[in-house]
Amino acid sequence: MQQLLDSNGMTEEQSIALYKSKNYPKPAVTADIAVFWRNENNVKILLIKRGGHPYIGRWALPGGFTNKNEPVEETAARELEEESGVCGLPLKLVGVFSKPNRDPRDWIITVAFTAVTETAPPIQAGDDAAEAKWFLVEKKNDELWLKSDDVSIKSDELAFDHNDMLKQALNVTGLHNIL
Repeated sequence: MQQLLDSNGMTEEQSIALYKSKNYPKPAVTADIAVFWRNENNVKILLIKRGGHPYIGRWALPGGFTNKNEPVEETAARELEEESGVCGLPLKLVGVFSKPNRDPRDWIITVAFTAVTETAPPIQAGDDAAEAKWFLVEKKNDELWLKSDDVSIKSDELAFDHNDMLKQALNVTGLHNIL
């Protein structure tokens, strides 16, 4: 089979050999997961309280950094289990969140996933999560409120851009229709 040449007259092998990875800045990649517990009366979301910077002490979706050679889908499942003890839920893609400065540490792109369960799995905070809790999701005056036994916050108080992820996950799952 004839090798194709690019506009510089190079083969693919030659072009790859000349490629300089250092010439192209690279983002870090993370996965975040919106897990909903739905019963006949309401919708709850699993949140973790951040145990480290940035946003220490703020509530967030479980998630974390992708390891080298790890597909982002595996990152999502691993981080969900590490931070909350929840495992085995089928995860569905929500979308990619890449707004510049969405994370104060660096250029970080996240891939968000969601899962819906009708039975609340037991949760246990782990890894860098200080706490893990189920929060009732309520809509009041076009604002989302998240309430547990002892905490009540507006969704725009979540760490990072997790408010945007939460809203998109509600749309992807169709749960926004029952709020």
